[in-house]
Amino acid sequence: MTDRHQTLALVLFSAFVAVTLGITTWVSRKRHGSAEEFYAGGRLFSPMENGLAIAGDYMSAASFLGVAGLIALFGYDGLLYGVGFLVAWLVVLFLVAELVRNCGRFTLADVVAARMSERPVRIAAGTSSVTVSVLYLVAQMVGAGSLVALLLGRTGGAAQAWTVIGVGALMVIYVSFGGMRATTWIQIVKAVLLLAGTIALTVLVLVRFHGDLDRLLLTAAERSGHGDAFLAPGLKYGRDWTARFDFISLGLALVLGTAGLPHILSRFYTVPTARAARRSVVWSIGLIGGFYLMVIILGFGAAAIVGPEAVRNSNEAGNTAVPLLALDLGGGADSTGGTVLFAIVAAVAFATILAVVAGITLASSASVAHDLYASLRRKRGAPRSEVAVARVAAVGIGLVAIALGLLARDLNVAFLVGLAFAVAASANLPVLLYSLFWRGFTTRGAVWAVYGGLIPALCLVLLSPVVSGGPGSLFPGVDFQYFPLQNPGIVSIPLGFLAGWLGTVTSTEVPDEAKHAETEVRSLTGAGAV
Repeated sequence: MTDRHQTLALVLFSAFVAVTLGITTWVSRKRHGSAEEFYAGGRLFSPMENGLAIAGDYMSAASFLGVAGLIALFGYDGLLYGVGFLVAWLVVLFLVAELVRNCGRFTLADVVAARMSERPVRIAAGTSSVTVSVLYLVAQMVGAGSLVALLLGRTGGAAQAWTVIGVGALMVIYVSFGGMRATTWIQIVKAVLLLAGTIALTVLVLVRFHGDLDRLLLTAAERSGHGDAFLAPGLKYGRDWTARFDFISLGLALVLGTAGLPHILSRFYTVPTARAARRSVVWSIGLIGGFYLMVIILGFGAAAIVGPEAVRNSNEAGNTAVPLLALDLGGGADSTGGTVLFAIVAAVAFATILAVVAGITLASSASVAHDLYASLRRKRGAPRSEVAVARVAAVGIGLVAIALGLLARDLNVAFLVGLAFAVAASANLPVLLYSLFWRGFTTRGAVWAVYGGLIPALCLVLLSPVVSGGPGSLFPGVDFQYFPLQNPGIVSIPLGFLAGWLGTVTSTEVPDEAKHAETEVRSLTGAGAV
């Protein structure tokens, strides 16, 4: 990239950072330091504001960079990521949003602990939530590294490392000083910027092909080198039965994982009522649905205009397809239009990463303080001390995410998020659904459901081609690959549900009918909700 690209993109990015730091400073002066203010923003956001923030939280680097890149490289099979991410919101809307808002206060563990022995359940759910959040954070860090490598002309690992460290430092500042209120407004600003940038690029792609989608798809197929196979299932997931099972596993993870993501669940506590939570989801589905339709056009546009080979040469995993598309649409590398458009897209993508990592860090630090710290202490701390622990936890989680992000910088961000979804669907979703809908569910069942999904999911990932045994693995020089699939969902999700059932039927604990009745009434009516 030229000096003009670098300068303009860095100026725009710096402007966004300045605005968001200003929001954080303004909010930090107004906050009162209570747990409700730090974790839930005082529950004062409207459905439209929260819907925009949810969309901002969900439309991550995996969506903007990773999905478009996968479509550019693999055509139809890459498109399936976008479909899975969107369909997942139907599960959230019909099974989770209102019930979670009525039953909990700040975290997933609040919902489960309402009718169980609190300490073991909170420790299990808190551990799972932190694990999922860290995996999700790694994907955002990888996206940041890919962007800066393109922006600075692939000057080496040092540039990527410093970018990841900078993003990590900013997310810690946002969370530590501003809490949920600052994080929400940052996500709203980011959602508006991202949607505006995506609309502009989509319009330019359609103008390039005179609104003819057939021509766009045929050109993409022709430049892909795969012909009609580019527009048909099987290019990535149809080579053999292993690849097909990998696709089924990925689909299960994407569709079921959203309802178990801690940073998505925590957003339902920022509105005053369950009805507002449901309306928030309706807003977010509309925004996210429109966004993914545009990402599909951008992915095929990158294949048709830039070409898969150029995308792969820039970044093997395809994470830079959209910035390269913007460069071409603006007139090329040496044109003023190309420089401006590339800089805007790079700045919006940086903004996307910053806003998403802030939301995830807040959710994970809340799990550490509200669930793990409060449970491991003999005497439950005051809300103010819990908030102090959450701020310290944000720093620790940021350091872990930075380290793992540097390690996994060559993997596709959408693929990394797929792993986080698989762990969320395996460990968090079974315990959440059982707690809400199974009258006979017990404490042992809850703990077994969490660990019975979490441990197999992590072990299968460690034994999969993701970690070792291939040129694209984290550790290509060693081989301890025993599980053939890249995504563990097809095995670990049923194991999570099975472990929860087995733990319950073998438990000697008598289910508390009164607590279940109270939970049922609260979840369905909102009576007694915080």
